[in-house]
Amino acid sequence: DVFEQPQHVGHKKIEFHISTEIPAVLQINLEKEEKNGKSLYFKYLYASTEEINNTGFGRIFPAPSSNDKMETEEEDDEIPSEFISRKDLEKNRLSREEMEKFSVFKNYEPGDPNCRIYVKNLAKQVQEKDLKFIFGRYVDFQSEVERNMFDIRLMKEGRMKGQAFIGLPNEKAAAKALKEANGYVLFEKPMVVQFARSARPKQDANEGKRKK
Repeated sequence: DVFEQPQHVGHKKIEFHISTEIPAVLQINLEKEEKNGKSLYFKYLYASTEEINNTGFGRIFPAPSSNDKMETEEEDDEIPSEFISRKDLEKNRLSREEMEKFSVFKNYEPGDPNCRIYVKNLAKQVQEKDLKFIFGRYVDFQSEVERNMFDIRLMKEGRMKGQAFIGLPNEKAAAKALKEANGYVLFEKPMVVQFARSARPKQDANEGKRKK
């Protein structure tokens, strides 16, 4: 009866029903067979687990993404709480597809990189402290040099109303600010952030005076 039973593939448990009339030698062989069956089952389990870890599930969350996430968290830890976090910036920023629906982003050009940025389409309620809250995250306030270079000029009257010029410590900080803050919705209006045009002509004028 034992050997004529159909073989079941994939069952987690293997049972053998042995009558007392079976000789002791055969019983020992059956016990060995049962142990071998279990060991093969566990080997299959371990092999399957290793296979899954090495292939399928490993590709869902690639290593670079987790590293980027860790870098972002470390970066936010270094930024004082008085400034906006990167998470909040991303949360309230329009996507490229959404930007295309607004006329203010039509024919948008970032401009030539420099350490000064130009912001337009600001709401009436915006104050300098609001801009400091956003762009202050790109300044190291422990450094006196960077602190002195950080400058906000918010236009509140005339044709320039709703626009601002922000001076940052260096070109790298300005480029990062432009990339992360462009399209950020402040008081229900998306900001348009570009590199300021007036930064380089001043340098050329100074060079001209020196030549004279």
